[in-house]
Amino acid sequence: MSLTIKSETKKVSTISLVGEVDSLSARDFQKEIEKLAAEQPDVLVIQAEHLQFISSAGLRVLIFAKQKMGTHLVVYIVKAPESVVDTLEKTGLQNSLHIVDHYL
Repeated sequence: MSLTIKSETKKVSTISLVGEVDSLSARDFQKEIEKLAAEQPDVLVIQAEHLQFISSAGLRVLIFAKQKMGTHLVVYIVKAPESVVDTLEKTGLQNSLHIVDHYL
């Protein structure tokens, strides 16, 4: 897994996920989410084009992000492969996130 953090003045934070988010790499993902939470973004953009797999631990981090950053947070999952979208849909998380092909 590779993380790229980018904060913008519009309170938009971006994370790029590459490879697999499993039980080990989910810890790094959560640490980065905790850092971003201090910035209090309004929007979290997760670039998922190169994400091959997300485990239940990774899904918990997505839930944690919404809890940690507040109900105002809007989360976009961008260019997620079909296998990742299927996982989000099977767990019902697609109702809490925006799954899109492009983010502004």
